[in-house]
Amino acid sequence: MAQNFPSNSQLPSHILTAFSRTAKPSSEFYSLFSEEELLGIIHALEIRRQIPLKYSYKGRGAKIWDDFYLKYILPTWYRTSSVEVDLLKNNFKYFNENIKSGEKVNIVDVGAGNSYPVKNFIQKLNKLGKVNKYIALDISEELLHLSKNNFRKWFPLIEFISSTIDIENSSIPKILFQNQASPEIDDTAKIFFHLGVTIGNHQNRDEVLKNFRDSMGKNDFLVFTNETGSNSQWDGNVRGGCKYHVEEIYGWVKNNIGIKSEDCELVRKYDLKTDSIVANMKFRHNYTINFSWMSIDKKIEIPEGEEITIWRHHKYEIPKLLQEIERSGLQLLHYNTDKYKSHIMVICKVASN
Repeated sequence: MAQNFPSNSQLPSHILTAFSRTAKPSSEFYSLFSEEELLGIIHALEIRRQIPLKYSYKGRGAKIWDDFYLKYILPTWYRTSSVEVDLLKNNFKYFNENIKSGEKVNIVDVGAGNSYPVKNFIQKLNKLGKVNKYIALDISEELLHLSKNNFRKWFPLIEFISSTIDIENSSIPKILFQNQASPEIDDTAKIFFHLGVTIGNHQNRDEVLKNFRDSMGKNDFLVFTNETGSNSQWDGNVRGGCKYHVEEIYGWVKNNIGIKSEDCELVRKYDLKTDSIVANMKFRHNYTINFSWMSIDKKIEIPEGEEITIWRHHKYEIPKLLQEIERSGLQLLHYNTDKYKSHIMVICKVASN
């Protein structure tokens, strides 16, 4: 007699596997990540049904982001402004007045990408003789290569340093702030940038802000930008990154994980649990994703109809943003919004207590 299962329960894994299609990640996929990162991806898939967005900036993902930025965000003759560029321009006076007379600062760009957002700001500050060096940090070596090529073309006389880092998992190593000529830590004041809407993409924003706090000295600034507003009131229209960047990431994930296009679909929606807009890959069939690389041998079962998140974005409501800042041991110094009140730039320091 056939065994019946309740309609609201999953099939046992051995039965699910028997009727599953199998996806095997490509050798290119494995080449992009360390063993620790691969285990992080597997854990996120298994526990949270998510492939963290930060991993999509590696390999070809770096070119996907650069192409998206140059096409849709970088100011051009027909699009004369960029939110981050404009907010930095509007706040330049604040920084200039709060850098001590006769002193320089180190620019620490976390999630530097192609470094375009800080270009004009550094150019203005450098004309005043206030830039000591530029430190580009990113999870993606490929994006750091882009950053290096761009920055040295724009500012050949400013010292450039770069390093890979995952700000969700660690603070910034103090060794990056050492003087080249001696082992002493350079105590030059620093401006830490975390621009774009990156803070809203992180899984654990509190941890990110605490890692920044632990990286900062008493004379340092943290500057970040993000969208403002209520995520739950999203109108369902896909635009900007939610459209163009998501579509490229969706293709990147399918190709690298080994999932056939006809076996899945792209779903964008509001997610109550994370209070975020998400882009999910919804499976049309039972799937087994078979991770097999060096010491890793793991199978993850995805039932038909289930979704995995490949992109997420959280908008800030300002009272909640201020709570997160305070909770992380930071002190708000200054903030303002763009002319449409859709984006915010926040300037913080380490809380005195």
